[in-house]
Amino acid sequence: MTTLLLSLLLALAQPALPGVRPLPAPLTVARWWDPPPTPYAAGHRGVDLSAPVGAELRAVAAGRVHHAGPVAGRGVLSLALPNGLRTTYEPVRPLVTEGEQVVAGQVVAVLTEGSHCPASCLHWGLLAGETYLNPLTLLPRPTPRLLPAGLPADG
Repeated sequence: MTTLLLSLLLALAQPALPGVRPLPAPLTVARWWDPPPTPYAAGHRGVDLSAPVGAELRAVAAGRVHHAGPVAGRGVLSLALPNGLRTTYEPVRPLVTEGEQVVAGQVVAVLTEGSHCPASCLHWGLLAGETYLNPLTLLPRPTPRLLPAGLPADG
């Protein structure tokens, strides 16, 4: 039931979020979201996106800087988004300060060393209250395109 409610919350939040990518396209996922079965169990509470150290990171939506600074020795940026959602970026050097308003697409941080991936990566998370969600759901949806059907077989 909780999953259904969170899915509904996220679906309702989509129109309010413009869906800006945190990194330039194409995005390469180094590690997928793998939610834990219980709040304290092992799992991956975000996605890891491959990117070089020094890459500029963008706000995925307009919001307010919730936290900008170190957490457990690693630079973290957390943005409070519309509808109670919060997104996190790490390891980063924030370019914004707590309480600052940001706009969708604004460069808000720079990727730093300290990744838990084999190569440098951005760990990107999404929360609704205390529940972790898949941040990839914030990305813009691809536009379907119809291609012409193949020619009829010779008969």
